[in-house]
Amino acid sequence: MKTNIHPEYREVLFMDTNSGYTFLTGSTKQSNETMEWEDGKTYPLLKVEISSDSHPFYTGREKFTDRDGRAERFMKKYNMK
Repeated sequence: MKTNIHPEYREVLFMDTNSGYTFLTGSTKQSNETMEWEDGKTYPLLKVEISSDSHPFYTGREKFTDRDGRAERFMKKYNMK
């Protein structure tokens, strides 16, 4: 690799602003905010609106508004009940 052309890769904290869930991972993103982690060290803090803790796909809390299936809608549409 060429020297001095890559951004600094370091450990940062990501915080889900909806649930307060925080996790430590590596990133090249920059941040002016910092936060102390469980290990007593201070890391840069990046806030995100959705993470695996609050996203409906990962949590299983997704709500379906359409209750009828395809067959039921077809029957209802052509009065075949």
